[in-house]
Amino acid sequence: MTVSKQITIATWITLSRMLAIPLVLYSLSGDPSESQRWWAFGWFAIAAGTDWLDGYVARRFNQVSDLGKLLDPLVDKLLTIAALLCLIELRIFVAWGVFVIIAREIGITAWRSSQTSVSGANLWGKLKTVSQMVAIGLAIAPLSEPWPLVAQGVFWLSVVLSVVSGVIYVWPSASDADL
Repeated sequence: MTVSKQITIATWITLSRMLAIPLVLYSLSGDPSESQRWWAFGWFAIAAGTDWLDGYVARRFNQVSDLGKLLDPLVDKLLTIAALLCLIELRIFVAWGVFVIIAREIGITAWRSSQTSVSGANLWGKLKTVSQMVAIGLAIAPLSEPWPLVAQGVFWLSVVLSVVSGVIYVWPSASDADL
């Protein structure tokens, strides 16, 4: 199948998520006002929602494609990393926790590129993504206590899930190589 035949509605929805990245970055740049943070939250929430929507459309209308399986996690990673870097700059999340998340993302992307077939995300990867999106959304929104503390808790849960899901993702391959 050629790439042009793989550009489905679901893939266009995935690609549209990239439009939110510069909007989030711009809204969180410098010392953002409460209004700018709400705008950033809105853009981020819409983009995060399209992550669910593209998967639903792909499955519902039989539009699952190798291109979509590659683009969806890539766009998720770009959106997540952009927001996380802003949240480091705003001193909301610590750099080493964000580094663990980014290292996992790069490691899994490199591992996936060495595979002969494209596989979708497993349950652990989906839990990791949801926890990251919730943590980022809560951290971007200028909410009063206890929500900043909740955002921190969900962030650390996402760090743990990043490590666990990464290990689970590659573990069968590591054990297969030993056979």
